[in-house]
Amino acid sequence: MATDLMARRAPALCFIVLLTACDGPPDRTPTLADADARRGRQLVTDKGCVACHAFPDVKWPRGGLGPSLEQFGKQGLIAGRLPNQPGVLMQFVRNAPAQIPGTAMPGIPMTDQEARDVSAYLLQLR
Repeated sequence: MATDLMARRAPALCFIVLLTACDGPPDRTPTLADADARRGRQLVTDKGCVACHAFPDVKWPRGGLGPSLEQFGKQGLIAGRLPNQPGVLMQFVRNAPAQIPGTAMPGIPMTDQEARDVSAYLLQLR
């Protein structure tokens, strides 16, 4: 009888164990420890991001083609598709078409450090 009870509960127990293990893949890309958000803010102007996006601390220009990035740090997804994690964001700001084929956002030439700085700036927008 105890064996029957265990056999009936085994699928539920397996399901619970699987649910607790599903935290998503870890972000194994570089961190923003050495990033400079103030430099990132300057870079969004220098690299032309302000031509398409609105930023809370940039009064002009305030682009309207792309989405407003005023509370970007609170968003769970980048472009509605990618997890909003530093490493993913760093790749996206440099080469959005490689991350989301067909996106209107162009690839933007920048160094690894510039991508870290821009990502740090975007993630602090709350």
